[in-house]
Amino acid sequence: MAKSAKGRAKTDRDPVLVDFALQGGGSHGAFTWGVLDTLLEETWLKVEAISGTSAGAMNAAVLVSGWMKGGAEGARAALDAYWKRVAEAAKFSPLQRSPVDRLMNRWTLDTSPAYLAMDLMTRVLSPYNLNPFGLNPIKSILSESIDFAHLADSPIKLFITATNVHTGRGRIFRNPEITADVLLASACLPTMFQAIEIDGEPYWDGGFAGNPTITPLVRESDAHDSILIQINPRERRDTPRTASEILNRLNEISFNAPLMKELRMIALLRQSADPGTGEGARWAGMRMHRIMTDKLAEFGASSKLNAEWGFLTLLKEEGRRSADAFLAAHGEDVGKRSTTDLDALLQEC
Repeated sequence: MAKSAKGRAKTDRDPVLVDFALQGGGSHGAFTWGVLDTLLEETWLKVEAISGTSAGAMNAAVLVSGWMKGGAEGARAALDAYWKRVAEAAKFSPLQRSPVDRLMNRWTLDTSPAYLAMDLMTRVLSPYNLNPFGLNPIKSILSESIDFAHLADSPIKLFITATNVHTGRGRIFRNPEITADVLLASACLPTMFQAIEIDGEPYWDGGFAGNPTITPLVRESDAHDSILIQINPRERRDTPRTASEILNRLNEISFNAPLMKELRMIALLRQSADPGTGEGARWAGMRMHRIMTDKLAEFGASSKLNAEWGFLTLLKEEGRRSADAFLAAHGEDVGKRSTTDLDALLQEC
């Protein structure tokens, strides 16, 4: 059996339909870029649908747009180009690492004067005061990186989640509905950006409602295997003590809570569903896999705003390493059995 450069097994096998579930997390989405870059090399993996929130939504839309132009290699090239544009735009941002951070080889912005000033101002002033024109540099990057007409025509189903400000409920946007504003809404942090209005309704970051939303992957996709690429750490060993550490951990818990609640619901449905035919069979036959890394827990919340090319490529390589490790350990399980024990989540309730 031939081995890849990373040591994972390469086998001639029948295609397996899979879904991707992509979490959000600012520039930490470059980890997801690396995971996707590796998974797209596997010709036996056939992407059926993608659910994404925030940075996960950006990765999903860029991937599908690139896929429509050039298949898996087109998708990989589109993701490369998107993250390079993000890094180029970041060169002109006032949010830069301080000399202390650079000297200590830290990727956080914790001692950056611009970051500290912004962090303080967002606690007392709203984005309607700080950014009255609603400017967002990502919008032009999305326009350069994504052919939205391709999204509407794509056979790969897209599910992008944003949170309705008025109702607090999540809305899932599907291929024909997805625009640059939908992606911006999915990534709209309410303390930094004005709510994005779509169809007369204001929307904030989708992470408050689903990060990402899993249900449509089960109900509307023909795939039985879902691969969750998780960015936000579920657990931290140290108790947060500083104000920034406490807020960071609160954000992590808040943005993981909808996902964990949904996974518990899916676990219950799998146990109670009739495995015979129809929708019950889909719930009972769902197979869940997860790719994540402990390394992201080493970086603080401020690093999610650091889009330096060196940091992004570091995260990409960690994503590739994590994907290689997953494929080496569980590649043969995909299409056969779950590698994430959803039933264990029920014991945490």
